[in-house]
Amino acid sequence: MADLKRTPLHPVYEKYGAKTIDFGGWELPVQFSGIKEEHHATRTRAGLFDVSHMGEILVEGPDSEKFLQKMLTNDLGKLVPNRAQYTLMCYEDGGTVDDLLVYKKDDERFLLVVNAANTEKDYEWLNKHQQGDVTVTNISDRIVQLALQGPKSEEILQKLTDENLSDIKFFRFADGVAFHGVNHPGLVSRTGYTGEDGFEIYIHRESGLDLWNKILEAGKEEGVVPVGLGARDTLRFEATLPLYGQELSKDITPIEAGLSFAVKTNKESDFIGKEALKEQKENGPDRTLVGIEMMDKGIPRHGYEVLKDDQSIGFVTSGTQSPTLQKNIGLALVQKEYSAEGTELEVQVRKRRLKAKVIATPFYKRK
Repeated sequence: MADLKRTPLHPVYEKYGAKTIDFGGWELPVQFSGIKEEHHATRTRAGLFDVSHMGEILVEGPDSEKFLQKMLTNDLGKLVPNRAQYTLMCYEDGGTVDDLLVYKKDDERFLLVVNAANTEKDYEWLNKHQQGDVTVTNISDRIVQLALQGPKSEEILQKLTDENLSDIKFFRFADGVAFHGVNHPGLVSRTGYTGEDGFEIYIHRESGLDLWNKILEAGKEEGVVPVGLGARDTLRFEATLPLYGQELSKDITPIEAGLSFAVKTNKESDFIGKEALKEQKENGPDRTLVGIEMMDKGIPRHGYEVLKDDQSIGFVTSGTQSPTLQKNIGLALVQKEYSAEGTELEVQVRKRRLKAKVIATPFYKRK
């Protein structure tokens, strides 16, 4: 794995006994103590994630908002400084370039946080369509991103800063937050990819390791644990949060993936893919993402075929045995006439066809 990219936190992987894998050209921890243990710790206490492989792109200049309104599906006009928004970039046909978070720092500065494997592609896409007085800069290699997730997150992080974290509401952020004994301030955002309360923290790469160690030290009493990609995936899956390359792709539109709330076809600005997405929104897509629960014994995995009456009607996008629910469940993109709750389907698991039924999503919602 010598030629893989490493985050500035790589030295801690060995210290905590992480098992690493090649994840899109990065050497990243799939687990530390074990996927199920890390999953339950995040649901009940707190988990700390190194997500520094994610991409950060800064869009600056007087025409930034106008430019981003053309590039993104959600309505940036609804944002004020220190708020974040979930949004997508699409192709003309409505297929997805990427899903991302946009942070409005001020009227002329926006931070886009994009998927790791898409960083270069997204950066090129933005530059290709750049217009007006706008500068687009890929700052990914300057930033460490940590995610502290779980019900004890605020209690733990509050020990390290004088900033009143309870003032940072969901999808809001504070910039320039100082941490005790850490050289650089950070941006602290009440967002996450687990379905739990928590924070995502962006800080200068030279201070990432310090902050990681201080969070683990501060959270010892509360039972914080380092968490790898395995539990990150099971957590986001239970909360029915999409993963690019599975629930979204150049061949899967946000409307098909159930993300209509982030596609504002009624905003004044024309954005790339608007017409195709508007048509899908108004008439309904031919296929749609549904939750499925296995009735026969077996796990629905990404790419498995879904059938009804011997006809292929779609495929599984994600699936696993849910650590929280103790059930074999999946997400599947199926023809819309088979999407009603309770519809019985079959999943082709290797050489066997196993019974499944359509169930409501999200599978898990915190109380």
